[in-house]
Amino acid sequence: MLNALSVRNIVLIDQLDLALDGGMTVLTGETGAGKSILLDALTLALGGRGDASLVRSGQESGQVVAVLQLAADHPARAALRDNAIPDDEDVILRRVQFADGRTRAFINDQPVSAALLQRVGSQIVEIHGQHDDRALVDVATHRAALDAFGELEGAVAKVRDAFAEVSDAQEAVAAQKALVAQALAAEDYARHTVEELSKLKPVPGEEEELAERRQHLQQVERSASDVTEIDEMLNGPSAPAPSLASLMRRLMRKIDGGSTLFQPIVDTIDASLVALDRTSDALEELKREMAYDPAELEGVEERLFALRAAARKHQTSCDGLVDVLAKYSADLETLQGGETRLVALESAEAKALEAYRKAAQGLSAGRAKAAGALSKAVGAELPDLKLGSARFIVDHQVDTARIATAGFDQIAFHVQTNPGTAAGPLLKVASGGELSRFLLALKVVLADRGSAPVLIFDEIDTGVGGAVADAIGRRLARLAGKVQVLAVTHAPQVAARAQRHLLIEKQAVKEGAFMRTHVKPLDVAARQEEVARMLAGAKVTDEARAAASKLLSEVG
Repeated sequence: MLNALSVRNIVLIDQLDLALDGGMTVLTGETGAGKSILLDALTLALGGRGDASLVRSGQESGQVVAVLQLAADHPARAALRDNAIPDDEDVILRRVQFADGRTRAFINDQPVSAALLQRVGSQIVEIHGQHDDRALVDVATHRAALDAFGELEGAVAKVRDAFAEVSDAQEAVAAQKALVAQALAAEDYARHTVEELSKLKPVPGEEEELAERRQHLQQVERSASDVTEIDEMLNGPSAPAPSLASLMRRLMRKIDGGSTLFQPIVDTIDASLVALDRTSDALEELKREMAYDPAELEGVEERLFALRAAARKHQTSCDGLVDVLAKYSADLETLQGGETRLVALESAEAKALEAYRKAAQGLSAGRAKAAGALSKAVGAELPDLKLGSARFIVDHQVDTARIATAGFDQIAFHVQTNPGTAAGPLLKVASGGELSRFLLALKVVLADRGSAPVLIFDEIDTGVGGAVADAIGRRLARLAGKVQVLAVTHAPQVAARAQRHLLIEKQAVKEGAFMRTHVKPLDVAARQEEVARMLAGAKVTDEARAAASKLLSEVG
């Protein structure tokens, strides 16, 4: 419920602090006293469109604060939690309007967007009037209202979940079709690539090994002539070893003959021959190490160049060819297994659609039943509101080809104001006064099924009197037994039904320096005087006071 409303510097309101209670409260006053200003201020706090003209003349800004008390499970609290706003016991909506047109919005002292403020505010407060019918004139709200009346929330959730399953299945099918189409488009290239790389059989790290082996073989090839030259010098016709061995033998014979003169030379030649033998052994070892098949170098280079060519072709490294092969192999597998998976996904989609249609058909049947009951219930309220010749119709259109989160159904509230005339949407067919009464009848029927906890009616009794005004007052009082009702009224029959009565009036401040709108609660005597004024007009007579007393006692 709306516990309190605080207004600062909005049009004619310089300062206003208003405490409110549950049940039914009426606001009355002379025309021009500021009743519409008060509603404009509240609308601003609920997220309505800001306007620089709302700021009181000479002020930089105006502010409106609405303090609301909500049940713990009210949907507005979920919206607060979803936006990381403290979910305190009271919900405080605050809006600041600046004279330059800017506005700022707050919920529980946390800055929020005007859109979030409006979303939360609309869940708590509904304002109804001849020219500001926000809640039930909008066709977008009709289906939810019917579902609440028919207590179809479980069926609605079932359809919503089934629709989500259909959406997921359709997305999976679409994604798989895209994969298969992509694979088909690249099938020839993929097959060629897989065949080419499967034949090449790239191995991670192979390029580095081949490059090292190629470098070694090239080095061996370049050194082969040097090895041959050394071999020729050591072992060829001009090799020094045979000559030295022959010389050493001649000198040994001389030494054997008793001459020791050549012994040092013989020892040196012997050491040289030993060194030459070692050199020959080292040469043979080198020749064995350097032995290579020229065809090996050719094979290594052919393999290395083939890998590098393939890498350039596929714009990757030689090691990356392994991944390229895996990718195109997977593409072929997708193509080969994609059709099978696509069939399975399409089967799952068909099952999801079947489950959706079953749930949607059940919901549609429930809505058809609820539509009849709602039309009958609203129709029962119309005679007392002097709409006895009118009909309230729930227009229920069913399109079984429609796949949507809300099911097959389009719901719109239509009316027929007179027999023989065409029925049509509420806003187009009903006049201002008729529209207000239709909406009141509808709100009475829907009060305990999904209604906002605060309902505000702005002069819905305009243009009616007597029995019709009394019927409106009685219905507002009935509503007040289930939700909080605030009614701006000019009808004494309506005002008499309220538990609390607030008077809106203009006051001159500082000897006429400026005018301001003031709101004051009325006690029993003051209330009787105000109802008498509403009955009599400009001059309150004793007869009007007596009539007011009688009216208040009758409805009390």
